[in-house]
Amino acid sequence: MPRSNEQGVRLRDLRALEVVLHEHSLTRAAERLDTSQPTMSKILARLRSQFQDPLLVRDGQAMRPTPRASEIAAPLRALLQAADGIRRPLRGPFEPATSERTFRLLLSDVGMLWFLPTLTMRLSVAAPRVTLESVPLDARQFVARLASGDSDLAVGAYPHAPRGLRRQLLYIDKYICIARHDHPERRRLRTLAGFRRAHHILVTASDTGHGAHEAAQRALEAAVAPDRIVLRLPSFVAAALVAARSDGVAIVPANLARALAGLQLAVFRPPIAIPPIEVAQYWHERFQRDPGHRWLRATCFTLFSRPRSRS
Repeated sequence: MPRSNEQGVRLRDLRALEVVLHEHSLTRAAERLDTSQPTMSKILARLRSQFQDPLLVRDGQAMRPTPRASEIAAPLRALLQAADGIRRPLRGPFEPATSERTFRLLLSDVGMLWFLPTLTMRLSVAAPRVTLESVPLDARQFVARLASGDSDLAVGAYPHAPRGLRRQLLYIDKYICIARHDHPERRRLRTLAGFRRAHHILVTASDTGHGAHEAAQRALEAAVAPDRIVLRLPSFVAAALVAARSDGVAIVPANLARALAGLQLAVFRPPIAIPPIEVAQYWHERFQRDPGHRWLRATCFTLFSRPRSRS
């Protein structure tokens, strides 16, 4: 077998063959492809060797296809159409007003409470047919869900997110202390001594969305005796509800306290140093250029980003 047969057929050679089959002329085919007739002759020679068939034979001034060439004409057109389709974007321009797309967001309990009301309201106006689906965040499946496309965005504080994910910072939140508004030790809680004597509700860092909370948990456990921690649980929202109906004190993100203003909680700064929370949106590199995905990310950034505070 000739050495050229061992090499794959070039797609551009097949495109040239399709033009020659249509034009029945190397000269006209060369003009259509903006190349020279000698170049077309070389391409045809290469294809004849690879197909082990003349493919086209001269009949007066025209080039006529052989039976083999006629046999492959239809599959050839289908192949070239498929190749062109691969190069086209999978989706056309994203039109928010008419799109019926569903976006899935990975969110913690705090994220659901803080992001979804505002985002849902914006979509009801700008993209009324778009559907949002909130997926509970499990850090063990965090990357896999974004990589597979099972979820579009993760929004929250994930300090150990791998490098393969894109990240865009939205804002930096602070921790604050909350207690019920008529707490009997309300004034003393603001002092370090009073804070240490209080009964504490400790939110634990977990696989359910609060991985960034590890540093705050360590800071609280270092400042408070173990016997002053009366409850441990993995949910900030649940901790706030318990604090509103007990003498327990909890440390939660400031945005959550704002969202739960209806509970009439007493709010004050922690008398111990606690690292801030960097809240960002995360997505996989695969969807970086997807038009709908870009629109969703831009919408989230517009709604939730804010400049860093100098305090």
